[in-house]
Amino acid sequence: MDRQMTARVVLTAMGIAAGLGVYALSQMAEAGILTGRPLLAVATFVACFFTALLAMAGPLAVARAALGALIIASMVTALLSVAAAGFVSAEDVLDSPHAVLGAVVLTLVPLPFWIAWHAGDWRDYRRLFGESWAIVVRAVAAWAFVGLVWAVILLSDALLKAVGIDLIDRMIDLGPMTWLITGGVLGLGLAVVQELSDYVSPYLILRLLRLLLPVVLVVSAVFLLALPVRGVSGLFGVWSFALTLLVMAGAVATLVTTVVDQDDTEATKSPLLARAAQAMALMLPLLAGLGAWAVWVRVAQYGWTPERVFAAQVAALGVGYGVLYALAVVRGSGWMARIRQANVVMALALLLVAGLAMTPILSAERLSARSLMARLDDGRLPVAELDASLLSRWGKPGADARAQLDARASEPGQEALARRLVLAAPQRENGSRDDLLTAVAEMLPLQPEGATATRDMYLTAMDTYRLIALRESCGRQMPGGGVGCVMVVADLVPGLPGEEALLLDYTLGGFVQFTGFRNDPALGPVLREVLPANGVLPQYEAGEALIRAWQAAPPPAMPLALNQLTLPDGGGVILAP
Repeated sequence: MDRQMTARVVLTAMGIAAGLGVYALSQMAEAGILTGRPLLAVATFVACFFTALLAMAGPLAVARAALGALIIASMVTALLSVAAAGFVSAEDVLDSPHAVLGAVVLTLVPLPFWIAWHAGDWRDYRRLFGESWAIVVRAVAAWAFVGLVWAVILLSDALLKAVGIDLIDRMIDLGPMTWLITGGVLGLGLAVVQELSDYVSPYLILRLLRLLLPVVLVVSAVFLLALPVRGVSGLFGVWSFALTLLVMAGAVATLVTTVVDQDDTEATKSPLLARAAQAMALMLPLLAGLGAWAVWVRVAQYGWTPERVFAAQVAALGVGYGVLYALAVVRGSGWMARIRQANVVMALALLLVAGLAMTPILSAERLSARSLMARLDDGRLPVAELDASLLSRWGKPGADARAQLDARASEPGQEALARRLVLAAPQRENGSRDDLLTAVAEMLPLQPEGATATRDMYLTAMDTYRLIALRESCGRQMPGGGVGCVMVVADLVPGLPGEEALLLDYTLGGFVQFTGFRNDPALGPVLREVLPANGVLPQYEAGEALIRAWQAAPPPAMPLALNQLTLPDGGGVILAP
C-alpha cells in the first residue's frame, strides 16, 4: 500500500472512530450510564480530541497529532468542567455563550501553534498563517464532500424505493451506521484535500477578501467623518450599535491580515491595497474604541449581564488589535511584519481571555449577579425594575443572589421586593395550560383595555411553548422601564368579521417579536405573520420604545388595502394576508 493510500485509510479510520465515539456517548446518555458532569466531561473530551486530531493528522504524523489533540482536549475538558461547577446542573453551562465559545477557541486556536512547533518554531508567522487558513479550507471542503455523499445516498435510496427496494434505508437505520458513514467520509475527504493542498488552497479566498478592503475603508471613513456631525449622544446607549462596531472592527482586522499575508513575498503588491490597509489599521482603534465605549455606556446604565461581559471581552480584544495595528503603521517601514507579530500576540491574548472566562476569575455569571445586587443595594436599580427571573439563568451565583433576595423580601418594609419576586416565581413552574393562560392574561398589557374577550380568544391559539415565552417577556422589565409585552386589538382586516390583534414581546437579547392574530371564518383564531408596510420592523431600543408607547395608548389605524397600525416614525405594520 503506497503512502497516499495509507493516509486515506488512516484518516478514514479516525473519522469512523470519531463517529463511533459520538454514537457510544449518545447510547450511554440514553441508557443513563453517563449523566451530569461525567457525561459533559467525556463528551467534551471526545469532541475536542477528534476535532483536533482530524485537523492536524494531515500536516503532522499521526502520533504527534494525537499527542497534541490529547493535550488540547484534556485542557478544554478541565476548563469546561470548572465552568460547569458554577451551575446547578452541568448541562446548563451549554447555555452560556462565553463558556461554549471559550471551549471552541481553546480547541481551534492552538492547532496551528502545535503544527508550527513541530516544524521548528511555534512563532513562525508564515507557518501559523498558512496552517490556520489551510485548516479552514480543508474542513469546509471535507464537510462539503460529506454533504454530497449524503445527497447521493438519499437520492439512491429514493430511486430504489420506487422499485420496492429499501435496502439503503434499512442499512442507515442500523445502530451507528449514520455516524460511521459521516465520520468515515469526513476522514476520507480530509485526506484527499490534504493530498491536493497545492490545488485546494486558501489563496483564492485570500485574494478575493483583499478586494473588499477598499469598500470597507470607504464605509468606515464615511462613518467616522459623519459621526461628529450626527452626534454620538443617541448612539452609545444603543446595544446594536456597539455590536455593529465590534463586528466591523473584527472584519477590518481580518481584511488587513489578508493584505499583509504570511510574509512580504506573498503580501499585496498593489500600492492601493497597501495604503488602504495602512489607513484601516489606523482607523481600527477608533472603531474598536467606539465599540468599547458603547458597551461601557450600556453597562453603566443597566449593569453587567453575561452578554455584556462577553461583549466587553470582545471589545478589549478589539482595542488590543487596534492599538497594535496602529502602532505598527505609525512606526514606519516594516509595518507589515509588525502586524504579523501583533496577530501572534493577540492570538495568545485570545487564548488567555477564553481560558479565564471559563474560570471564576472572569465568570460572567458571578460578575452579573454581583452587579445586580450592588445596583439594587445602592438604588441604581429600582425594585420596580428588578427582573429576578434573570437570576435563574446565572448559575450558582444567580441562585445565591436569589436566595439573598428571598431572605430580604421576608423582612419588614420589603413588600415591594416580595411582590417582584412573586411576579418572577411563576416562571419557574409551568403548571397547567389553563393556569398559564390565566397568568399571561393578567400580566399582558392590553389596548384598548376592554378588549379582554378578543385577547383571551387569541391567546388560546398560541401553543404552550410560546405562552411560556410570552409569560417570561411579560415578567421582564425592559432596560428603559416597562414590562416587555403588549397586545393591541384593532380592526385590521375590514373584510373579516370581528377584530384582529397584534402582539409584541421583548426577548432577552433585545429583539422584539411581532405576532399577528386573525379570526379565520373556517379555521378560527390563527396566528399570522406581521410585515412592515414600509421600511423594517423596529427592534432593540426602537422596539422597546414602541412597546412602551402602545402600553400607554392604543395606536391610530391608517386605512390601506389592509389597515395598518401606525408607527411613531410614520411607518406602519400590517398582518400578512
